[in-house]
Amino acid sequence: MTRVNDRIRAPKVRVVLFNGDQMGVMSSREALEKAKMIGLDLVEIAPNADPPVCRIVDYGKYKYEQSKLKKVKSKSSTRMKEVKFRVGTGTHDYNIKMGRAETFLDTGHKVRMVLQFRGRENAHKELGFVMMKRIIEDLKQIAHVDQEPRLNGRAVGMTLSPLPAHQRKRRFHLYHGELMEEDDFEEDEGLHEDDQPEGLTEAEAQAQDAKEEVKEEAKVEASAEKD
Repeated sequence: MTRVNDRIRAPKVRVVLFNGDQMGVMSSREALEKAKMIGLDLVEIAPNADPPVCRIVDYGKYKYEQSKLKKVKSKSSTRMKEVKFRVGTGTHDYNIKMGRAETFLDTGHKVRMVLQFRGRENAHKELGFVMMKRIIEDLKQIAHVDQEPRLNGRAVGMTLSPLPAHQRKRRFHLYHGELMEEDDFEEDEGLHEDDQPEGLTEAEAQAQDAKEEVKEEAKVEASAEKD
């Protein structure tokens, strides 16, 4: 839970203004007095830093912007996943790949299902649509079709989106192991936190992060005003 004003327990804090300017380290009492002088609140934003980092802001506005920022980050962290099949994918590999697709869907990701044609298989592209139809049927209790199957060069692909969490039922969660064919399974890397810049203490890094957050929140606020 975020500590605000008199609830901040640390004797000393590193203070950052609402615009990102750093005011340095001071007693929490002095920081609170400065916040009150300009009609704002003292909000602890990095309690684990040494000393903790606090920001002088309007707390009501801060909570709103944090909520908006969280939604933006959540949306950007959801990446498209991809599972590839072949015309000759056997039952063993099919079940494993479907299990992987279910895992992605069950964690809220969209999944692109692709069947790649090779060599003489290009003369039988209708088999790609047969495979897509089979996948749709097998995953109907966890996903719905977001983009219908369609031919794109030497591949047939479609996009699936997860059903609401309370409606999802998995069929392939028990299938694990190594694939018999070459593993064409791919996934995007998740978002990673930026590495801490060299030469900075943890507290300085926290303060720098706080300044970066101000920039992000400004973008969110501008977006909210447009809406």
